[in-house]
Amino acid sequence: MIIAIALDDELPALKVIENFCGKTSLIRLDKTFIRPGEALQYIQQHPIDLLFLDINMPSLTGIEFYKSLQTDVMVIFTTAYSEYAVEGFSLNAVDYLLKPFTFDRFQQAVNKATEYFEYRQQKDTIPSGYLFLRADYSLVKIEIAGIRFIEGMDDYLKIHLQDKSPVLVRMTMKAILAQLPVRQFIRVHRSYIIALNRIINIRNKTIYLEEKEIPVGVSYEKEFFNQFPK
Repeated sequence: MIIAIALDDELPALKVIENFCGKTSLIRLDKTFIRPGEALQYIQQHPIDLLFLDINMPSLTGIEFYKSLQTDVMVIFTTAYSEYAVEGFSLNAVDYLLKPFTFDRFQQAVNKATEYFEYRQQKDTIPSGYLFLRADYSLVKIEIAGIRFIEGMDDYLKIHLQDKSPVLVRMTMKAILAQLPVRQFIRVHRSYIIALNRIINIRNKTIYLEEKEIPVGVSYEKEFFNQFPK
């Protein structure tokens, strides 16, 4: 079970979170706060896993509060102002709830937190079959086996999946390659990483995937062709 607290300067908003947490068995809401100072002191003295955090507070914004934390706590931002979404996303938020939110939408956010919590607990000891990447202002769970190829697009990566729409994430080629199984994926061009098991044919310096042709870059040519016996 995930241990959580909530911080919001409005009591009705805290009551909603308290009520919704009571309807799910995934979250144990230990305490709610209307003052950031008291919440910060509690976090320093008690281990928690998740923070429900309002962004638009008068004395200290939720963004500023989260940046001040010294511990690695998951956060679900709550606010009535959608313009804060981009900044919340950049702080690695699990999700972003726009007030007023329904229980179904709340449950979606909690499910993401639960999956990410389990992923963090297991990733150092058990090989995982999926990645958690940040897209559309929240965490997206991507099955590694479903990745066909990854395309670099300036500051973003476009992850092309089998039988699903592509996912656009903001990260580098180097960063995502470090999270992928070494024997299953390889960078073949400054703009492409491919899944080796998706290759249908190779002709000269062109890799043929299903409905896609990818060039082999000069800098990656030697490493790529070393994957195959002479």
